[in-house]
Amino acid sequence: MTFQTGHIGLNVSDLDRSRDFYLKVFGFEVFGESDQPDRRYAFLGLDGELVLTLWQQSEGRFATGLPGLHHLSFQVPDIEAVRRAEAVVREIGVTLHHDGVVPHGEGASSGGVFFEDPDGIRLEIFASSGADERPAPTTDAPTCGFF
Repeated sequence: MTFQTGHIGLNVSDLDRSRDFYLKVFGFEVFGESDQPDRRYAFLGLDGELVLTLWQQSEGRFATGLPGLHHLSFQVPDIEAVRRAEAVVREIGVTLHHDGVVPHGEGASSGGVFFEDPDGIRLEIFASSGADERPAPTTDAPTCGFF
């Protein structure tokens, strides 16, 4: 038996704000959405494939101190795509970790940009090579970009 991640479902506090964020940063398309007051959601994806469903059914900010999601990681073909995403993240002014693209660890070529969505959900966009121009973030914790 093999497994592959299907789409990701996220609870968000403001569907319009989150939808606009994910469209701008990731270039997703809207596949469908509901504006029913008690059931607001948006299906987002690329090239006919559903990637993300946003559900407006929460309040507050993402709680990093509770069990559950650590971060979402999205792989792109090359470091240039990571840098394009970094430019958009900087342009819209969201929380950016490590001041830009960093490798996953000391001596690693893979790496990416680490940032937060409008609800504080931690996100990563990475490439398998080309991120070794800067030093890796230092910490005693496992390297995943967020400490």
